[in-house]
Amino acid sequence: MRETARGPAPGEPTDRLGEVFDLVGPLYRRAQRKVEQDAPIEGLSVGVRAVLNLLREHGAMTVPQMGRAQALSRQFVQRMINDAAARHLVEVCPNPAHKRSSLIRLTEEGRAAITAVIDREREVLRSLGGELTDAEIDACVRVLSRLLRLLDDVDVD
Repeated sequence: MRETARGPAPGEPTDRLGEVFDLVGPLYRRAQRKVEQDAPIEGLSVGVRAVLNLLREHGAMTVPQMGRAQALSRQFVQRMINDAAARHLVEVCPNPAHKRSSLIRLTEEGRAAITAVIDREREVLRSLGGELTDAEIDACVRVLSRLLRLLDDVDVD
């Protein structure tokens, strides 16, 4: 970022990006609590919900692939997979590309459980979004998606 004597050059991002993250964190945590409150029928924790939804969207994956996709530790994802497997929501399958890293895929029970949760979430979100225009939602999705892509390029070693 180019700096002038008074701060960022006109049109460049400012420290206001911090405001975005200050809002996204609480928004995400509130959504998590809502999911956990609403999910007793399926009994899914937010962590299990996340891995089931990832499998629903992308098909069979390895635990390391899921960890990278969600920016979560392999160990956390493995615990979530173990919880889901104990409930017969996922199954472990051989991975032809890697003998030591099995593929995880949804079972029919897992697909039904995550579909029910997603359907309920969408219903709740539809009722909350009444004051937002399509243009505002499009802009929000565009900005957050771009930030996510930019953060993918940041080394955190």
